[in-house]
Amino acid sequence: MGATEPKKRSRRRFILGGLGITGALIVGWGFMPPRQRLHMANPLPAKEGEVMLNGWIRIAQDGRVTLAMPQCEMGQGVFTALPMLAAEELDVPLAMVRIEQAPIDKIFGNMAVLTDGLPFHPDGAGTLKETARWLTGKAARELGLMITGGSSSVKDMWIPMREAGAAARAMLMSAAAKQWGVPASECHTENGAVIHSSGRKALYSQLAAKAVDSAPTQLRLKHPNEFKLIGTSAPRRDSMEKVNGQAVFGLDARPAGLLYAAVRMAPAIGGTIQNVDKDAVKSMPGVLSVVDFTGAFSGMAGLAVVARSYWQAKQAAAALPITWNDGPNAKLTTEAVFEELARRIDGESGFMYHQVGTPDAARVVKRITAEYKAPFLAHATMEPMNCTAQFKDGKLVLWAPTQVPSIAVSTAATVAQIDTANVTLHVTYIGGGFGRRLEVDMIAQAVRIAMQTAGAPVQVIWSREDDTTHDVYRPAALARFSAALDGDGKVVAYDNKLASGAITHQVLARTFGLIGAGPDKTTAEGAFDMPYEFAHQSIAHVTVPTPVPIGYWRSVGHSHNAFFKESFIDELAHETGKDPVEFRLSLLQRHPRHAAVLDAAVAKAGKLTAGRAHGVALHHSFGSIVAQVAEVSVEGKEIRVHRVTCAIDCGVAVNPNIIAQQMESGIVFGLSAALFGEVTIKDGKVQQQNFHDYPVLRMDQTPEVETIIVKSAEPPEGVGEPGTPPIAPAVANAVFKLTGKRLRSLPLRLA
Repeated sequence: MGATEPKKRSRRRFILGGLGITGALIVGWGFMPPRQRLHMANPLPAKEGEVMLNGWIRIAQDGRVTLAMPQCEMGQGVFTALPMLAAEELDVPLAMVRIEQAPIDKIFGNMAVLTDGLPFHPDGAGTLKETARWLTGKAARELGLMITGGSSSVKDMWIPMREAGAAARAMLMSAAAKQWGVPASECHTENGAVIHSSGRKALYSQLAAKAVDSAPTQLRLKHPNEFKLIGTSAPRRDSMEKVNGQAVFGLDARPAGLLYAAVRMAPAIGGTIQNVDKDAVKSMPGVLSVVDFTGAFSGMAGLAVVARSYWQAKQAAAALPITWNDGPNAKLTTEAVFEELARRIDGESGFMYHQVGTPDAARVVKRITAEYKAPFLAHATMEPMNCTAQFKDGKLVLWAPTQVPSIAVSTAATVAQIDTANVTLHVTYIGGGFGRRLEVDMIAQAVRIAMQTAGAPVQVIWSREDDTTHDVYRPAALARFSAALDGDGKVVAYDNKLASGAITHQVLARTFGLIGAGPDKTTAEGAFDMPYEFAHQSIAHVTVPTPVPIGYWRSVGHSHNAFFKESFIDELAHETGKDPVEFRLSLLQRHPRHAAVLDAAVAKAGKLTAGRAHGVALHHSFGSIVAQVAEVSVEGKEIRVHRVTCAIDCGVAVNPNIIAQQMESGIVFGLSAALFGEVTIKDGKVQQQNFHDYPVLRMDQTPEVETIIVKSAEPPEGVGEPGTPPIAPAVANAVFKLTGKRLRSLPLRLA
């Protein structure tokens, strides 16, 4: 090569070179490991008589351990399961561990909930997938969003909480070894004490102050064979408080001088206030003021009446003369939404989430097609939406049942136009979240109202009607299927095309002011990532924007896509003349864990009572594999579910009893939706109001549920949501056996 001839540059070198200094920094950042999650950026001072060993753990003079808790408790059992992780590694009895709400700090940010949102098939591998997960995890660590959702609490905390316990244990052992002048390797820990091989013993409380200066060079987590607490059904730590009334939910906040606010919000989606006579209610008993909170949060228009009691506020709010402008969606209907879904699914190819194989048209002798629908759904949390706020002297205090503490604080600070350092948040118990309290509309609303109450705290409460008509709903969805069979009755091609709104696009816009674009995994999850081994398969989704506010609903896209997919799989089994269970097993040759879960559920379901039928469904969501067998009867037009056998492989079972409870909860929640759940829209307004027209499963309608936990050595996966998706298709498949009718729309109704 001549001296003047330019060197050839590889495409990779060219791209990186074009990025310049910024690109080099990004690449360099990408190769660096994520920051540690053990120590806070700004450590809190230890409380009197306590020693802080890391950002998660403090030890008191009496030996009790205080554990920072970044997750919220909404019935899923994290106030028990997560302390078990720390107690296991720290070698203390669970009873010695108390929890305290974690401060807002990035070490408590949920990394798993973001990495799990990447649209990769679980069977796939390769550099792109691993790089994307690595970079997303690092970005999540930098964002530090404290989120309880996505069935990710135990999964995300599995390592950090164990490391916090193990690090504290190592520090205590090091301190004891130094005090005794012996090698640390001659010491072990047990029941809150360090013990030397000679029998010498020191309690953690005696060593904590000296342990602060210890810096163990090696951190060793216990091998599963060493677990004493993890894997046991330790009793729920929140049960007693909830039974005896000591538990503090959002509605139980009672700061001194508390006032109450009831709201009136635009009845039409996107509606606004045309005019209002605020003076008309100011003479009513207890009424103090009328506050317009329009603009406090994206798309929010309405007023609140502030009074000395909630009843006074509610009565006055109902009497408030308001003329509404129904806005651009005044003619919106449910029928129009589904017509648009059908039009777009007919005319657009959508985003291809998964495609493998090339179908051989010459082999096709029969084609099976089907269309499925799922409606908008409300969350219907048992505790009404509420938030208590006090704005005084430039500082803001909140008492809120929220799933997103860090986002709640930043939103509140933005509304109040103060620094986040001036916001104090008390996260209460949550009387049902199901994804609804991932939203911060109530936070923004309460802050705007509190700014008008002259420093007095105010508790904002939505009625059931407010909640049902102003929810962020599970999206309406449409699914089209086409399968090709050859002359031997074998499925040689499987195609699925879906259409719905994209939840993540809406959430990014209304919560962060960002433009949502690109694929949203929640739209196609449960469809594109199925385990069934069809040689040719293609799964695509068409995003259809909707003015209807949509949000994360328990199990999100899995909730309807499991119904679509598992019902159609049953259709294929019927068309090919095979037993539904055997048909599924034939498609799981390379998925032994899935096959084992299905086998476990079917084996335990046992024999049928006369006049009933078993319906089967298998679904993989949030990292866990769940199979359900529903025992169903039909009397006239009534579908009755008597028993559900549920098997789950969720990796290591931290607390089997809590897992069983969550399967029961998920099944009841999903069955409510399967049999009754439907939100309809007319003239831009949600028609359902309360439990009389948006019913949930009653106790006398609730089936017996038996849960089998399949043993696994894999790390823990999700539990809070995976029990919900399989129940609707399992019931629908049983109904088909009983009646010969294939129900392809939710809720399940026999005409």
